[in-house]
Amino acid sequence: MESSKLAETDPAVASAISAEEDRQENNLEMIASENHVSEAVLEAQGSVLTNKYAEGYPKSRYYGGCEHMDTVEQTAIDRAKELFGAEHANVQPHSGTQANMGVYFAMLDPGDKILSLNLNHGGHLSHGHHVNFSGQFYEVEQYGVDPETGYIDYDELESIAKEFSPDLIVSGSSAYPREFDFERISRVADQVDAYHLADIAHITGLVAAGIHSNPVGTADFVTGSTHKTIRAGRGGMILTSEEHAEVIDKAIFPGGQGGPLMHNIAGKAVGFKEALQPEFVEYAEQVVANAQTLATTLQERGFSVV
Repeated sequence: MESSKLAETDPAVASAISAEEDRQENNLEMIASENHVSEAVLEAQGSVLTNKYAEGYPKSRYYGGCEHMDTVEQTAIDRAKELFGAEHANVQPHSGTQANMGVYFAMLDPGDKILSLNLNHGGHLSHGHHVNFSGQFYEVEQYGVDPETGYIDYDELESIAKEFSPDLIVSGSSAYPREFDFERISRVADQVDAYHLADIAHITGLVAAGIHSNPVGTADFVTGSTHKTIRAGRGGMILTSEEHAEVIDKAIFPGGQGGPLMHNIAGKAVGFKEALQPEFVEYAEQVVANAQTLATTLQERGFSVV
């Protein structure tokens, strides 16, 4: 790390950052949630926007001097809508988990029922695990994968849904390497009069590039983090229809958060622009090709790949 004001002010923190930079540059990082953003995204996130409070939404703020914040946030919103083909986008969630929280608080009451993928089968804490708020506020049942095939057992999912009668079905995972059948899950949700939330946190980049099926327009709500495979600013987002736009926005602010992290939203806007370029599709295709090559090589050496 070059000499900087930080190094002068706080050598200990500057040294740790420099060491972390070396670690990232000299190790093979294969965790989706620790992707490398561009220098442009880093510059946006390290900008003076970190100083600005901007409670509210574009053109409707509770602080003065937000005209430039309106430009930044509206740009991020418009690019997210373009990337995923969504009618409405909220880019204020501080994380993917808080995006999920926004949907839960908007559409469910405490004690309502959620059906989601078992954490031990690749699910996520925020989908109803008992140590998480989602498992403490709501009644949760879970579906899983077929132990023989490693794929989600959709027949079992449908059977559980009909017996459990959930108010919300969650599709999405943190460690399930197969493609979700979002359309089938939506059909099941329709059968039991439930909402369908698709959490695409780990595959946002693949969805944006058109490599993975896009649940927007199929699921009622689509959530995700914005710093994983899509390589944008750190945080989360919610995509939905105009029908649910107002209640979702109110659930995020003032319902669950205060001022948005405008420096992160700027990073989201920049990353979304990068994801709209042809080069990003090439990148995403290479990610999948690399994963397939690794899986094939492991199988050739006798490993079972789930």
